[in-house]
Amino acid sequence: MFAMIAIGEVNSLSYEDFLEIFGNVVEKCPLVTAAVWSARPFATLADMEARIAEFIDSLPAAGKAGILRCHPDLAGRDLQSGTLTAESEQEQVAAGLRSLEPADATRLRRLNLQYKERFGYPFVICAGLNDRAAILRQLAERFANEPQRELPLAIEEVKKICCLRLRRIVASDIKL
Repeated sequence: MFAMIAIGEVNSLSYEDFLEIFGNVVEKCPLVTAAVWSARPFATLADMEARIAEFIDSLPAAGKAGILRCHPDLAGRDLQSGTLTAESEQEQVAAGLRSLEPADATRLRRLNLQYKERFGYPFVICAGLNDRAAILRQLAERFANEPQRELPLAIEEVKKICCLRLRRIVASDIKL
């Protein structure tokens, strides 16, 4: 992981360094990072977060669904085999998804599969802001949504994940 950097340092990074550091703030989707590099300079961390959100919001539905397809299944094969990105692994483990009871693991796999069949992309929720019980509850509840309602909800979760990841990299410019 990278040391915390100030927004001024972020603004002075080369394109390559920017992509290396921020390339996974949106899971396996460095295109987002590449697109916002040209939006520099960022006035604050909040400004950087807003620029990323604006870019994601500007995408057509197919582009948003593509971002969602880059996400792994929660507590899925990648977590069990150790092939998640470092960020996803940290978030899923912290939410208790590595230590599910067998019944919960089976339920989560079944719901993940049903969700993916219904919407065409994995269920995405900000694991960093939820525990396993909340994740299971949200998965069951959001499965009932219509696709036109679910897509924006899932994208909002992507933006939450992105913000948490950015806050682990960029030093806050707010002094308390």
